[in-house]
Amino acid sequence: MTELTITTEGQAGRITLQRPKALNALTYDMILQIEAALIKWQTDPDVTVILIDAEGDRAFCAGGDISKLYKTGQEGQYDFARAFWRDEYRMNLRISDYPKPVVSFLQGFTMGGGVGLGCHASHRIVCENSRIAMPECGIGLLPDVGGTYLLAQAPGKIGTYLGVTGAQMSAQDALFAGFADHFVAIDQWEQLKAKLIETGDVSAISAAAQSPAPSDLQKHQAEIDAAFSADSIADILQALENTEIPLLQKAQKALQKNAPLAMACTLATLNGPTSPQSVKQALEQEFRFVHRALEHSDFLEGIRAAIIDRDGAPNWKHTIATLPSQDVTFMLGSLGNEALDLTGD
Repeated sequence: MTELTITTEGQAGRITLQRPKALNALTYDMILQIEAALIKWQTDPDVTVILIDAEGDRAFCAGGDISKLYKTGQEGQYDFARAFWRDEYRMNLRISDYPKPVVSFLQGFTMGGGVGLGCHASHRIVCENSRIAMPECGIGLLPDVGGTYLLAQAPGKIGTYLGVTGAQMSAQDALFAGFADHFVAIDQWEQLKAKLIETGDVSAISAAAQSPAPSDLQKHQAEIDAAFSADSIADILQALENTEIPLLQKAQKALQKNAPLAMACTLATLNGPTSPQSVKQALEQEFRFVHRALEHSDFLEGIRAAIIDRDGAPNWKHTIATLPSQDVTFMLGSLGNEALDLTGD
C-alpha cells in the first residue's frame, strides 16, 4: 500500500496520508512528495484549494517516522537526520506561506510532525476526537516544525505550558490556543470535502462549523499563567507544588518526567528575547537544536525509552537541579555555515 495519495480532484489538489497503522507518521519520502505537489499546484490555475487529510480514525499524523533517525544516529551518522529536518522544515514553511487556501482535517492524534503538516494550514479543522500536542520534550527534543511559533502566539503562558509538558489539547483547547480554526463534526467531513472539491470555495467551512464546548485551558488560564510565568523549570515546579487542580497536577508529573535540557531550551526559546515572531524564524531557531540533537541532547535516549525498548525509563543527561545554563546556550547557539537557509523557499 502506498504511503500517501496525491491527486487533483475538481478544483482541489488533495494529499491523503495512508499509513493508518503507523498513525500516519511522516517518512522522508512522504515529505519530499508533499512538497513537490505543493510546488506544482502553486502555479496550476485549475487548482484553487489544497486539501490535506488522512486515512483512519486514530490519527491525522502522530509525528515523523523517527526509526531511521534513531538507527543512523546510533551509528554516529548525523547527516540523514539533518537533511530530513531541513527538507521537512522547508515543507512546513511552504504550507505556512502558501498563496492558495490550504485546508487540513485533523482527526485523532496530530502531534509533532503532524502539527508541522496540519497546523500551519490556512484553514485547520478539528472534530470530536481531535488530540493535538507538541510532546517533543518527552523524548528529549525541542518542539519543532515551526511549533514554537504557534506556542509563542498562544494566549498568556498557555504555549509555555503546552511546550514543556507536552500536554494534549482537545479540539476546544486547540481552538483556544490557536492550533485550529474551526470545529466541524466528523460525520460532516465528507460532505464538506466534496463541496470544497466541487467549488474551491472555503466559505463552506465557516458555514459547516459549529460552536465547540468550553476549553479546559481557557478555564484554567489564570492558574496556568501564574505558574508558567516563572523563569525556570525548577521555579515552575515550585509554583505547582501544592496545586489541587488536576490539569496542573498532570503538568507537575510531566515536568518531573520530561528531559530537563529540552524543557529548559523550550523555555528559553519561548520566553527569551528571540521568541519567534514568524514560522520562518521559529524554524531557523529550532534547527539550531535539532542539528545538534543526535550528538549532544537526550534525543536518542528519549527515542530508546519511548519507542525502541519502551521501558519508559530514560536516563537523561541532566537533572533539573544540575543542568548547566551553558548547555542551553550551546544547544540554541548560532550554527554559522550550517544554519538553516530558507531564503527564497
